[in-house]
Amino acid sequence: MSTIENQFTDLRLHGMYARWKAMVETREHHKLSFGEGVEVLLQAEAQDRANRRFDRLTRAAQFRYQATIEELNLESARGINSSQITELATGTYLDQGECILITGATGCGKSFLASALGYQACGQGKKVLYFNTQKLLMKTKMARIDGSFLKLFNKLAKTDLLILDDFGLAHLDKKQQMDLMEIIEDRHVRSSTIIASQLPVGSWYEIIGEATIADAILDRLVHTSHRIELKGESLRKKL
Repeated sequence: MSTIENQFTDLRLHGMYARWKAMVETREHHKLSFGEGVEVLLQAEAQDRANRRFDRLTRAAQFRYQATIEELNLESARGINSSQITELATGTYLDQGECILITGATGCGKSFLASALGYQACGQGKKVLYFNTQKLLMKTKMARIDGSFLKLFNKLAKTDLLILDDFGLAHLDKKQQMDLMEIIEDRHVRSSTIIASQLPVGSWYEIIGEATIADAILDRLVHTSHRIELKGESLRKKL
């Protein structure tokens, strides 16, 4: 290994190291001016760091599906507005702390759509966490018992995009109501939340249970939200 390659390795400039090796093997470095060579190496390093950050973000998110915006079925019959999806894909809603509420019958693609939007957010450098709602509320319950409650809630609050899937599969007890309220309150206006549910938004009051808490939660979610109501028969059934 040459002195230059050793320095790239010591400084952890992995993108530069890989690009330099390729340039030497093809003798490309002889064809470039000093400035051009430096620019090529810097671009390679920047791309490598972006790729590795993206990999870290997607692993940490723990998506249900490895889905992309390009893979979405944008047929209008499914209740998807392609212009709306295009707008959401820009990530503007993330910068404005807006929510996305996705509803529809079992198997119609809610989780896939939520995963695709989350995957897109990771590509834009955003921190994303994906949870089944009931499992998250079980996690908050255990965190209260073992004393890690503040740490968990700080992590949820600082996440750029929180995805709550399968919301409404079970009614919430008093502690779950309060935990959900605190999660939504911590994120209100500051960060974005995607909620996917089989139930229409109008039925969420009953699921949450306590009218006052339901009003507070839905007031923070609904008024600044993007709504997507998926239609059609189960995609799983078609497969």
